[in-house]
Amino acid sequence: MKKNLFALGFMICSLTMMGQSDTKESWYFKVGGSYFTQTAATEFPTVGGQLANRDIYVGTLGGNKLDSRESVTGSFGEGFRTGITAGYRFNQRLGVEMGVNYYTSNSKTMAQTTDRLVSYNPASSPAATYLSFTAEGQIKAFDLAPAIVLFLGESNGFEPYTKVGVIVPVYGTLDIKTNRNYSTFVGATQLANTEAYSKDVVKPNPTVGFMSALGTSYKLGKNISAFAELEYRNFTVHGKTKETTIYTENGVDKLNTPTNFRQDASYSAIHSNYVKQINGNSNSQVTNAANFDNTKADDDISSYVGISGLGLTLGLKYSL
Repeated sequence: MKKNLFALGFMICSLTMMGQSDTKESWYFKVGGSYFTQTAATEFPTVGGQLANRDIYVGTLGGNKLDSRESVTGSFGEGFRTGITAGYRFNQRLGVEMGVNYYTSNSKTMAQTTDRLVSYNPASSPAATYLSFTAEGQIKAFDLAPAIVLFLGESNGFEPYTKVGVIVPVYGTLDIKTNRNYSTFVGATQLANTEAYSKDVVKPNPTVGFMSALGTSYKLGKNISAFAELEYRNFTVHGKTKETTIYTENGVDKLNTPTNFRQDASYSAIHSNYVKQINGNSNSQVTNAANFDNTKADDDISSYVGISGLGLTLGLKYSL
């Protein structure tokens, strides 16, 4: 981070000194679309009490055992972005931009389990229930992207440039959609099958990221150009709150109703506050079970997800 800030400061100083006698002041506007691929993968946070693993269980009843486990890693830096940008050139070499973007990441599997025995009590019932589930996350966000631009000179209609800046998310959510299948058997006979679906919405704490880009424009007419940019961006987002907004079983709303598979439907089971530390004063069943209040949001340890990616942007530029 210190290296990035040093590079940004060095470029600001350098650009301020360059070409101050040039006289090409103008406004311009750009509209474009981008596709990003992820550049760094990290382990996803816990989802609904489930570690970020891909687990496969085999066997039945007392023989149900973990057959394989692998960590689930990834980044939400892969996805599509659309945006508009306003720019101002102080001279032939130096300019500034302010971009407003909407980003939608690709869905990413965050945790997965296959055929885990979750319920079996031969003293009361010979029935056994197995769980398979997949939790997938997707980020949607608006951000502001102020940047400093260095124009490298025009030749044959092409004008390459480079820029560095920051990314400031102004609104966004991480939506985690989990599909669970509960299969209940007696011996080899299936008695019941329940399809449960939930959607958790995680809202983030404020954060700032770093971006840099190399691009070129190509003049199509007096005021209009096409442009292409190769952009790298990197930042992490820490959760602030989480709310379960949807919970159904076999298509029936059960958000506020206890069931055999989701016995706690209290306010604390649906709402969470993310904090740096939980202790004896927290509203947590882990550290303060005696004073836990299920009418308030549950306190949980804050986690984060990465949004790092390398993207290509194509669009049009209009100069005044």
